[in-house]
Amino acid sequence: MLSERRVLVTGGAGFIGSHLCERLQQEGHEVLCVDNLYTGTRQNIHALLDHRQFEFLRHDVCLPLYVEVDEIYNLACPASPIHYQFDPVQTTKTSVHGAINMLGLAKRVKAKILQASTSEVYGDPAVHPQVEEYWGNVNPIGPRSCYDEGKRCAETLFFDYRRQHGMPVKVARIFNTYGPRMHPNDGRVVSNFIVQALRNHDITVYGDGCQTRSFCYVDDLVDGLVRLMNTPDEVTGPINLGNPGEFTVRELAQTIIDLTGSSSRIVHMPLPVDDPKQRRPDISKADEILGWAPTIGLRAGLVKTIDYFELLLGKQLVEA
Repeated sequence: MLSERRVLVTGGAGFIGSHLCERLQQEGHEVLCVDNLYTGTRQNIHALLDHRQFEFLRHDVCLPLYVEVDEIYNLACPASPIHYQFDPVQTTKTSVHGAINMLGLAKRVKAKILQASTSEVYGDPAVHPQVEEYWGNVNPIGPRSCYDEGKRCAETLFFDYRRQHGMPVKVARIFNTYGPRMHPNDGRVVSNFIVQALRNHDITVYGDGCQTRSFCYVDDLVDGLVRLMNTPDEVTGPINLGNPGEFTVRELAQTIIDLTGSSSRIVHMPLPVDDPKQRRPDISKADEILGWAPTIGLRAGLVKTIDYFELLLGKQLVEA
Protein backbone atom coordinates (compact mmCIF):
# COMPACT_ATOMS: atom_id res chain seq x y z
CA MET A 1 0.00 0.00 0.00
CA LEU A 2 1.18 3.49 -0.81
CA SER A 3 2.06 5.78 2.09
CA GLU A 4 -0.86 7.59 3.70
CA ARG A 5 -1.73 10.92 2.11
CA ARG A 6 -4.24 13.68 2.78
CA VAL A 7 -6.42 13.80 -0.32
CA LEU A 8 -8.98 16.42 -1.32
CA VAL A 9 -11.88 15.31 -3.53
CA THR A 10 -14.03 18.15 -4.84
CA GLY A 11 -17.49 17.00 -5.83
CA GLY A 12 -16.86 14.18 -3.38
CA ALA A 13 -20.52 13.72 -2.42
CA GLY A 14 -21.50 13.17 -6.04
CA PHE A 15 -21.95 9.94 -7.95
CA ILE A 16 -18.34 9.29 -8.99
CA GLY A 17 -16.81 11.38 -6.20
CA SER A 18 -18.39 9.33 -3.42
CA HIS A 19 -17.05 6.08 -4.90
CA LEU A 20 -13.61 7.69 -5.20
CA CYS A 21 -13.73 8.82 -1.55
CA GLU A 22 -14.55 5.25 -0.52
CA ARG A 23 -11.66 3.85 -2.54
CA LEU A 24 -9.18 6.33 -1.07
CA GLN A 25 -10.42 5.75 2.48
CA GLN A 26 -10.10 1.98 2.00
CA GLU A 27 -6.49 2.49 0.91
CA GLY A 28 -5.78 4.18 4.26
CA HIS A 29 -5.64 7.81 3.15
CA GLU A 30 -7.08 10.80 4.96
CA VAL A 31 -9.90 12.09 2.76
CA LEU A 32 -11.32 15.62 2.69
CA CYS A 33 -14.58 15.59 0.73
CA VAL A 34 -15.68 19.02 -0.51
CA ASP A 35 -19.10 19.53 -2.11
CA ASN A 36 -21.76 22.26 -2.22
CA LEU A 37 -24.47 19.55 -2.53
CA TYR A 38 -25.92 21.05 -5.71
CA THR A 39 -26.15 17.57 -7.24
CA GLY A 40 -24.29 15.53 -4.61
CA THR A 41 -25.99 14.26 -1.44
CA ARG A 42 -24.98 13.44 2.12
CA GLN A 43 -26.57 10.03 1.60
CA ASN A 44 -23.85 9.17 -0.93
CA ILE A 45 -21.17 9.55 1.75
CA HIS A 46 -23.25 8.43 4.73
CA ALA A 47 -21.18 5.29 5.27
CA LEU A 48 -17.97 7.37 5.49
CA LEU A 49 -19.06 10.10 7.89
CA ASP A 50 -18.11 8.21 11.05
CA HIS A 51 -14.63 7.28 9.85
CA ARG A 52 -11.83 9.05 11.69
CA GLN A 53 -9.90 9.74 8.48
CA PHE A 54 -12.84 11.17 6.55
CA GLU A 55 -13.98 14.79 6.69
CA PHE A 56 -16.83 16.50 4.84
CA LEU A 57 -16.77 20.23 4.11
CA ARG A 58 -19.68 21.99 2.41
CA HIS A 59 -18.04 24.50 0.09
CA ASP A 60 -18.39 25.88 -3.45
CA VAL A 61 -15.20 25.60 -5.51
CA CYS A 62 -16.05 28.90 -7.18
CA LEU A 63 -14.71 30.36 -3.92
CA PRO A 64 -11.06 29.96 -2.80
CA LEU A 65 -10.29 27.13 -0.39
CA TYR A 66 -7.44 27.16 2.12
CA VAL A 67 -6.52 23.66 3.33
CA GLU A 68 -3.39 21.53 3.55
CA VAL A 69 -3.45 18.48 1.27
CA ASP A 70 -1.06 16.27 -0.71
CA GLU A 71 -3.32 15.49 -3.66
CA ILE A 72 -6.42 16.99 -5.25
CA TYR A 73 -9.02 15.25 -7.42
CA ASN A 74 -11.13 18.01 -9.01
CA LEU A 75 -14.50 16.43 -9.82
CA ALA A 76 -16.74 19.38 -8.90
CA CYS A 77 -19.24 20.15 -11.67
CA PRO A 78 -22.77 19.03 -12.54
CA ALA A 79 -22.30 16.41 -15.25
CA SER A 80 -25.77 15.61 -16.60
CA PRO A 81 -27.50 17.81 -19.21
CA ILE A 82 -30.54 18.46 -16.99
CA HIS A 83 -28.37 19.71 -14.14
CA TYR A 84 -25.71 21.62 -16.07
CA GLN A 85 -28.26 23.32 -18.35
CA PHE A 86 -30.43 24.44 -15.41
CA ASP A 87 -27.92 27.19 -14.56
CA PRO A 88 -25.47 27.26 -17.48
CA VAL A 89 -23.60 30.35 -16.30
CA GLN A 90 -22.90 28.72 -12.95
CA THR A 91 -21.83 25.53 -14.74
CA THR A 92 -19.17 27.44 -16.67
CA LYS A 93 -18.10 29.23 -13.49
CA THR A 94 -17.75 25.91 -11.67
CA SER A 95 -15.54 24.48 -14.42
CA VAL A 96 -13.39 27.58 -14.93
CA HIS A 97 -13.30 29.34 -11.55
CA GLY A 98 -13.21 25.96 -9.82
CA ALA A 99 -10.17 24.92 -11.86
CA ILE A 100 -8.42 28.23 -11.14
CA ASN A 101 -9.09 27.95 -7.40
CA MET A 102 -8.01 24.33 -7.15
CA LEU A 103 -4.91 24.92 -9.26
CA GLY A 104 -4.08 27.89 -7.05
CA LEU A 105 -4.46 25.70 -3.98
CA ALA A 106 -2.29 22.96 -5.52
CA LYS A 107 0.37 25.53 -6.37
CA ARG A 108 0.41 26.92 -2.81
CA VAL A 109 0.67 23.55 -1.06
CA LYS A 110 2.69 21.80 -3.80
CA ALA A 111 0.05 19.11 -4.32
CA LYS A 112 -0.53 16.86 -7.30
CA ILE A 113 -3.84 17.67 -8.94
CA LEU A 114 -6.09 15.67 -11.28
CA GLN A 115 -8.82 17.19 -13.42
CA ALA A 116 -11.90 15.09 -14.16
CA SER A 117 -12.49 16.18 -17.74
CA THR A 118 -14.99 14.59 -20.07
CA SER A 119 -15.54 12.94 -23.43
CA GLU A 120 -17.77 15.94 -24.15
CA VAL A 121 -14.60 17.84 -25.11
CA TYR A 122 -14.81 15.84 -28.35
CA GLY A 123 -18.33 17.16 -29.06
CA ASP A 124 -20.15 15.35 -31.87
CA PRO A 125 -16.99 13.63 -33.06
CA ALA A 126 -15.88 13.29 -36.67
CA VAL A 127 -13.20 10.78 -35.57
CA HIS A 128 -14.23 7.35 -34.27
CA PRO A 129 -13.19 5.97 -31.87
CA GLN A 130 -11.98 9.12 -30.14
CA VAL A 131 -8.23 9.40 -29.52
CA GLU A 132 -6.69 11.97 -27.18
CA GLU A 133 -5.01 13.78 -30.08
CA TYR A 134 -8.42 14.62 -31.62
CA TRP A 135 -9.33 18.27 -31.02
CA GLY A 136 -13.07 17.72 -31.17
CA ASN A 137 -16.14 19.07 -32.93
CA VAL A 138 -17.86 21.26 -30.34
CA ASN A 139 -20.56 23.89 -30.84
CA PRO A 140 -19.27 26.81 -28.70
CA ILE A 141 -22.67 28.57 -28.47
CA GLY A 142 -25.14 25.70 -28.11
CA PRO A 143 -27.13 24.60 -25.05
CA ARG A 144 -24.47 22.02 -24.11
CA SER A 145 -21.52 24.39 -24.51
CA CYS A 146 -21.58 25.59 -20.90
CA TYR A 147 -20.33 22.13 -19.94
CA ASP A 148 -18.33 21.21 -23.05
CA GLU A 149 -16.44 24.49 -23.31
CA GLY A 150 -16.13 24.86 -19.54
CA LYS A 151 -14.31 21.53 -19.38
CA ARG A 152 -12.17 22.41 -22.41
CA CYS A 153 -11.16 25.68 -20.73
CA ALA A 154 -10.35 23.80 -17.53
CA GLU A 155 -7.99 21.54 -19.51
CA THR A 156 -6.35 24.65 -20.96
CA LEU A 157 -5.80 26.04 -17.47
CA PHE A 158 -4.28 22.79 -16.24
CA PHE A 159 -1.74 22.67 -19.03
CA ASP A 160 -0.96 26.38 -18.75
CA TYR A 161 -0.25 25.92 -15.03
CA ARG A 162 1.96 23.00 -16.01
CA ARG A 163 3.88 25.06 -18.59
CA GLN A 164 4.07 28.23 -16.51
CA HIS A 165 4.71 26.79 -13.04
CA GLY A 166 5.95 23.24 -13.70
CA MET A 167 3.08 21.79 -11.66
CA PRO A 168 2.32 18.05 -11.52
CA VAL A 169 -1.09 17.94 -13.24
CA LYS A 170 -3.17 15.05 -14.57
CA VAL A 171 -6.16 15.19 -16.92
CA ALA A 172 -8.60 12.29 -17.34
CA ARG A 173 -11.28 12.39 -20.03
CA ILE A 174 -14.18 10.43 -18.59
CA PHE A 175 -16.63 8.67 -20.91
CA ASN A 176 -20.18 7.61 -19.98
CA THR A 177 -20.05 6.14 -16.48
CA TYR A 178 -22.86 4.43 -14.60
CA GLY A 179 -23.51 2.56 -11.36
CA PRO A 180 -25.06 2.89 -7.91
CA ARG A 181 -25.63 6.43 -6.59
CA MET A 182 -26.52 7.91 -9.96
CA HIS A 183 -29.18 10.56 -9.43
CA PRO A 184 -32.59 9.15 -10.46
CA ASN A 185 -33.58 12.41 -12.17
CA ASP A 186 -30.30 13.35 -13.82
CA GLY A 187 -31.56 12.73 -17.37
CA ARG A 188 -28.71 10.36 -18.23
CA VAL A 189 -29.60 7.47 -20.45
CA VAL A 190 -28.81 4.62 -18.00
CA SER A 191 -30.63 6.10 -15.00
CA ASN A 192 -33.54 7.28 -17.18
CA PHE A 193 -34.09 3.87 -18.71
CA ILE A 194 -33.75 1.97 -15.43
CA VAL A 195 -36.20 4.22 -13.56
CA GLN A 196 -38.69 4.09 -16.43
CA ALA A 197 -38.37 0.30 -16.70
CA LEU A 198 -38.81 -0.29 -12.96
CA ARG A 199 -41.95 1.86 -13.03
CA ASN A 200 -43.18 0.12 -16.23
CA HIS A 201 -43.35 3.52 -17.92
CA ASP A 202 -42.58 4.10 -21.59
CA ILE A 203 -38.83 4.21 -22.22
CA THR A 204 -38.02 7.39 -24.11
CA VAL A 205 -35.36 6.96 -26.77
CA TYR A 206 -34.29 10.17 -28.47
CA GLY A 207 -33.88 9.99 -32.23
CA ASP A 208 -33.93 6.61 -33.92
CA GLY A 209 -31.90 4.99 -31.14
CA CYS A 210 -29.01 4.14 -33.46
CA GLN A 211 -26.65 6.63 -31.83
CA THR A 212 -23.97 4.78 -29.90
CA ARG A 213 -22.52 5.10 -26.42
CA SER A 214 -19.87 3.27 -24.38
CA PHE A 215 -20.72 2.55 -20.76
CA CYS A 216 -18.08 2.21 -18.02
CA TYR A 217 -18.99 0.87 -14.59
CA VAL A 218 -18.05 3.29 -11.81
CA ASP A 219 -15.62 0.95 -10.00
CA ASP A 220 -13.58 0.57 -13.18
CA LEU A 221 -13.55 4.33 -13.72
CA VAL A 222 -12.41 5.06 -10.15
CA ASP A 223 -9.58 2.54 -10.54
CA GLY A 224 -8.42 4.42 -13.64
CA LEU A 225 -8.47 7.77 -11.82
CA VAL A 226 -6.38 6.40 -8.94
CA ARG A 227 -3.90 4.79 -11.32
CA LEU A 228 -3.51 8.07 -13.21
CA MET A 229 -2.92 10.04 -10.01
CA ASN A 230 -0.24 7.55 -8.96
CA THR A 231 1.81 7.96 -12.15
CA PRO A 232 5.11 9.91 -12.21
CA ASP A 233 4.91 13.69 -12.58
CA GLU A 234 5.86 13.58 -16.25
CA VAL A 235 2.61 11.74 -17.04
CA THR A 236 0.00 14.46 -17.53
CA GLY A 237 -2.54 13.06 -19.98
CA PRO A 238 -5.07 13.76 -21.21
CA ILE A 239 -5.98 10.07 -20.99
CA ASN A 240 -9.31 8.58 -22.02
CA LEU A 241 -11.03 6.52 -19.33
CA GLY A 242 -14.05 4.58 -20.49
CA ASN A 243 -15.25 1.23 -21.74
CA PRO A 244 -14.59 0.69 -25.46
CA GLY A 245 -17.59 -1.63 -25.76
CA GLU A 246 -20.05 0.21 -28.01
CA PHE A 247 -23.83 -0.15 -27.90
CA THR A 248 -26.71 1.64 -29.56
CA VAL A 249 -29.09 3.46 -27.27
CA ARG A 250 -31.86 1.15 -28.42
CA GLU A 251 -29.78 -1.91 -27.49
CA LEU A 252 -29.28 -0.43 -24.03
CA ALA A 253 -33.02 0.13 -23.62
CA GLN A 254 -33.85 -3.44 -24.64
CA THR A 255 -31.18 -4.87 -22.33
CA ILE A 256 -32.61 -2.96 -19.37
CA ILE A 257 -36.15 -4.11 -20.21
CA ASP A 258 -34.90 -7.72 -20.30
CA LEU A 259 -32.97 -7.44 -17.00
CA THR A 260 -35.86 -5.79 -15.12
CA GLY A 261 -38.62 -7.93 -16.62
CA SER A 262 -40.42 -4.67 -17.38
CA SER A 263 -43.54 -4.25 -19.47
CA SER A 264 -42.27 -0.89 -20.72
CA ARG A 265 -42.53 0.03 -24.40
CA ILE A 266 -39.81 1.92 -26.29
CA VAL A 267 -41.07 5.23 -27.67
CA HIS A 268 -39.11 7.72 -29.74
CA MET A 269 -38.72 11.46 -29.15
CA PRO A 270 -36.87 14.16 -31.16
CA LEU A 271 -33.08 14.15 -30.77
CA PRO A 272 -31.78 17.00 -28.55
CA VAL A 273 -29.60 19.74 -30.06
CA ASP A 274 -25.90 18.79 -30.48
CA ASP A 275 -26.44 15.25 -29.15
CA PRO A 276 -23.42 13.21 -30.32
CA LYS A 277 -24.13 10.41 -32.81
CA GLN A 278 -21.18 8.23 -31.78
CA ARG A 279 -19.12 7.96 -28.62
CA ARG A 280 -16.42 5.37 -27.96
CA PRO A 281 -13.00 5.87 -26.39
CA ASP A 282 -9.70 4.68 -27.72
CA ILE A 283 -8.07 3.52 -24.46
CA SER A 284 -4.68 2.53 -25.90
CA LYS A 285 -2.91 5.14 -23.74
CA ALA A 286 -4.68 4.02 -20.57
CA ASP A 287 -3.66 0.44 -21.31
CA GLU A 288 -0.05 1.33 -22.12
CA ILE A 289 0.60 3.96 -19.42
CA LEU A 290 -1.70 2.87 -16.58
CA GLY A 291 -2.06 -0.83 -17.27
CA TRP A 292 -5.80 -0.13 -17.11
CA ALA A 293 -8.79 -1.58 -18.89
CA PRO A 294 -12.40 -2.07 -17.72
CA THR A 295 -13.19 -5.45 -16.17
CA ILE A 296 -16.97 -5.21 -15.60
CA GLY A 297 -19.22 -5.92 -18.58
CA LEU A 298 -22.39 -3.97 -19.31
CA ARG A 299 -24.91 -6.61 -18.18
CA ALA A 300 -23.06 -7.28 -14.90
CA GLY A 301 -22.82 -3.56 -14.16
CA LEU A 302 -26.46 -2.97 -15.05
CA VAL A 303 -27.58 -5.69 -12.62
CA LYS A 304 -25.76 -3.89 -9.76
CA THR A 305 -27.21 -0.55 -10.84
CA ILE A 306 -30.75 -1.91 -11.16
CA ASP A 307 -30.49 -3.39 -7.66
CA TYR A 308 -29.54 0.07 -6.34
CA PHE A 309 -32.47 1.79 -8.05
CA GLU A 310 -34.92 -0.86 -6.89
CA LEU A 311 -33.93 -0.13 -3.29
CA LEU A 312 -33.96 3.64 -3.86
CA LEU A 313 -37.38 3.73 -5.53
CA GLY A 314 -38.81 1.34 -2.95
CA LYS A 315 -37.61 3.59 -0.15
CA GLN A 316 -39.09 6.67 -1.86
CA LEU A 317 -42.42 4.86 -2.23
CA VAL A 318 -42.47 3.94 1.49
CA GLU A 319 -41.58 7.50 2.51
CA ALA A 320 -44.32 8.90 0.28
